[in-house]
Amino acid sequence: MAAGLMAGFGHYTHAIVRGIPASLASEALRSIQAEVDVTKARREHDAYVHALRTTLGLQVVELPADETMPDCVFVEDAAVVCGDTALITRPGAESRRRETEAMKAALKELNLNVVEMTDESATLDGGDVLFTGREFFVGLSKRTNQRGAEILADAFKDYAVSTVPVMEGLHLKSFCSMGGPGLIIIGSSEPAQKALKIMQQMSDHRYDKLTVPDDLAANCIYMNLSNKGHVLLHCTPEEFPESAKMFEKLKDHMLIPLSNMEKVKVDGALTCCSVLLNKKADN
Repeated sequence: MAAGLMAGFGHYTHAIVRGIPASLASEALRSIQAEVDVTKARREHDAYVHALRTTLGLQVVELPADETMPDCVFVEDAAVVCGDTALITRPGAESRRRETEAMKAALKELNLNVVEMTDESATLDGGDVLFTGREFFVGLSKRTNQRGAEILADAFKDYAVSTVPVMEGLHLKSFCSMGGPGLIIIGSSEPAQKALKIMQQMSDHRYDKLTVPDDLAANCIYMNLSNKGHVLLHCTPEEFPESAKMFEKLKDHMLIPLSNMEKVKVDGALTCCSVLLNKKADN
């Protein structure tokens, strides 16, 4: 089974994104106080959406920004999609719970099998969920708890689910992501390396790793598209010069650097801004 599952890893046809409200600047959650330039953030986001739609040819579903939800651009936290199933999460920050409504509607519109996390003791942010194509790793963080991980395991019964403590940083994917089938991109900090060690111990699969100097630069988007092959959306040399160089080792990949200088001020990373899915043609 695993070999077949891996064959489709990174195949996507659709992306769900959401606009940036002006309220992002003053009201979005953040771990450090920093001034956010909304105009610049929107420019970055437009380039991101352009890469998904025009460069890569995905069908992009754009949800409108909602001023009452300052963090709504970070759609990844609202849902975890794998195969035909979409789990609507219960975000750890109470101010973000309503973000799931528009996401749920969009996923139903795409005819996915939508499962909702209704247990009020559970919390789960999609940013804490790393799907490797073989299994799930779920970060136990300020935003995601054990009950959330259990409900995810129940929703995706075909896959093993292991939990990883997130000691520093907001989410598990604040310092790691997939860079290809069997390749984990990981930051070089001690907490990131410890988390990787735990993932390796939990798994019966041997993953390759690409270590980058900056934790935040380890958050990348990998795709395997029929017309483009291996694709990696990653940080720019302006943001993280040393880390950006590391991606050049991925000789088989089409590399797309995308700036994230504004959204990073409110703890946003590249994976945060889209929910990717592979929708088989409706018969």
